[in-house]
Formats: sequence, structure tokens, C-alpha cells
Amino acid sequence: MRMATVETLPPPDLTPPDIAPAATPVTAGPPADQAGGILTVDLAAIEHNWRLIGRRATPSECAAVVKADAYGCGLEQVAARLARAGCKTFFVADLEEARRLRAVAAESAIYVLNGLLPGTASAFAETRARPVIGSLVELAEWDAFCAAQAWRGGAALHVDTGMNRLGISANEAAALAPRIRAENHGITLLMSHLACADQPEHPLNDRQIRLFREVRLLYRGIPSSLAASSGVFLGNTTHCDMVRPGIALYGGNPTPGHSNPMRPAVRLDAHVLQVRHVGKSEAIGYGAVWTARHASRIAVIAVGYGDGYLRAASSTDEAPGADAIVAGKRCPIAGRISMDLAAVDITALPENAVRRGDLVTLIGDEITVDDLANKAGTISYEVLTNLSRRYHRVYRV
Repeated sequence: MRMATVETLPPPDLTPPDIAPAATPVTAGPPADQAGGILTVDLAAIEHNWRLIGRRATPSECAAVVKADAYGCGLEQVAARLARAGCKTFFVADLEEARRLRAVAAESAIYVLNGLLPGTASAFAETRARPVIGSLVELAEWDAFCAAQAWRGGAALHVDTGMNRLGISANEAAALAPRIRAENHGITLLMSHLACADQPEHPLNDRQIRLFREVRLLYRGIPSSLAASSGVFLGNTTHCDMVRPGIALYGGNPTPGHSNPMRPAVRLDAHVLQVRHVGKSEAIGYGAVWTARHASRIAVIAVGYGDGYLRAASSTDEAPGADAIVAGKRCPIAGRISMDLAAVDITALPENAVRRGDLVTLIGDEITVDDLANKAGTISYEVLTNLSRRYHRVYRV
């Protein structure tokens, strides 16, 4: 069996001519000097990543997934930037996200991935959003509403090709295919979702690609979409008529095991609340799981898991956790990350290198969002979508 393989990209152009010079940053949230941390979102980088994927997938349309508050980066800010850049189609998870998106993307097509909850068809019409239909029951309810209200807003038909999550079966899709001969069939997109696109050698990729190709042949003339972020890099057999990147837009690596072709889009800095001297064999934080091996200096920072800095990135005597960049050098987290605080071991730095009120970097410089995710035993998606509204936010436009 031929396995899908990652196609090598040339290094991204870091100063593309299609991105305008940076303007004055836009801020949100509490004032910078009153917030525990500062989250910087580079909208120009997100646009760059969208354009890069669009060029990779040409001639397919490049949509954008902005669910979960644009992966924690701010739905309105990200969608408005991409809409101005020419993005015509967006994907969200639910109706509330669709309403927020409609306010900044008045003319865009909006697909709601979680589909049609009972009794919500009229809300889709009011928002001019399109449900991603994933069952025959949903389809029957949607058809009944469209017939009763003469609604022609369109919907996507989701075919399950191997994820076994949402979607009608391939056999059900085949049985429904004759409906496209009707003038008002109502299907504006045929889609499926790859389960293992971030594992190019996984045999399920080829099985899903082949099965979706067979279904597409039954729906000639209907635009189709299969690839999300990692799927784009499996080759043009996944591109179909539309690709729908998500994590790659926000700087996550869509090609694990290979260099990241995307530009970093998020930076997180935290304020130092206090610098403490800790004696040898003294413990730090809850559970006393990290013990100073020698007299140490500890910087206590004003960010914790209540801010989305995951507790799983904690450090113990047995296992190191995440790092921070302090005064230009990488320093380890010391002990458990708590709800509002974390501790960083700064013993290796000069005595007066760190002061109360200084900023330390938790994501940025040498530490990527994927690096932090690896230290926490998770994925970049979870790191980004946990980012808190307690941060002072800076949107670089």
C-alpha cells in the first residue's frame, strides 16, 4: 500500500510582499501593568500562515478554522484580519461562535462543524450560517425546515471515512447522492476529516483518501473538502476544492517530526512578583515535589493554570517540566504550577539579573507552543485554547 508522505516546503518567506507594514498594535483586557501576563498575538503572522497554506494548496480555496475563539487567539480579531486578506469561508464549532463571526465577516460563508442541534434550524437561518450535517436525522430536520421556510442558505454534508466520530456513512452518502440532481438540493459542501494526518505513514490516511474520492465521484459538481492543517502537507490528493487549516494558522507545527513551516503567532510573558532565596533541601510549592539541590534563587511569576499555563508542565525531583526565558536565558520551572502562580529557578543567573516586575517568557523566543505542549504531555491545540482572558492582550496588526 502506498503511504501518504509529507511534502517538503521551502523555508517560508518571512517578509512576504502581500502583508502590509505593521501598524500600531491593538490592545485588550486589563492594563499591562496590572495583568499577571501579557499575551501577544501576531495577526500579520496568522495572515502570512494562511497565505502560505493557500499557495501550497492552489488552486483549491483556503478557508480558515476559527473555532474555540480562534484557538485562543481572539475570534473577532483573527477573522476580521483574514476576511480583509480575502478569506471567504470560515469554520466554527457552534452557533454562538457563528454569531460572533458574522459580526466581523458579513459576507463570508460560515460552516458550523458541530452540526444541527434539535430545534436550531431557524437560528442558523437568522445567522446565515450553514450546518455541517452529520446524520440522517439532522438532514431530515434541516430539509423540513428549508422546505417549510423556503430557505436556501446551504449546508455541508459530512461523510465519515474512518474517524468514527461525526458524519454519515459512505453507504448513506451513496444512497443520498441522487438528490444532487434536484435544483434545490441544498448541499454546498461535501466534507470529511482525516484522523491521522499528522502521521503521514499511517495506513488510515490512504484508506480515507480513497474512500472520499469514491464518494466525491457520486457528488460531481459539489465542492469538497478533506484536508485540515496536517492534511494539506500529505500532498495534493487531499486538497480537493477547499482546505481548512486550523492550528497551522496560529503557528502550531502541522508536520510533526519536521521543521515547522509556519510563522510563530503567539507570545506569552509573565510578570515576576517576587524573587526568593531558598535553602538547600527546601521544597517549592504544593505537594513539595521539587526540592532545591543547593541554595537557590526562585522567581515567582503571576501566571498559573487559571491562566491556561497547564499544571501538567510542572517540575518534580523525578521529572523536569517546562522552561522559561529569563533575562535572555532558559531557566526551569520549579515545582507544581498552581492556579495563579508558578516558580522559576533562576539560580544560574547573576544575582541582580531579575527584579520584581520584570517579564519572563513562557512562549516565545526559543520556546515554541509545541515545545510547551511537549513538556505538558499534550498538543499545541490544548495549550492555545486554554489561554486566559486574564492576560493583557496585544494584537500586532
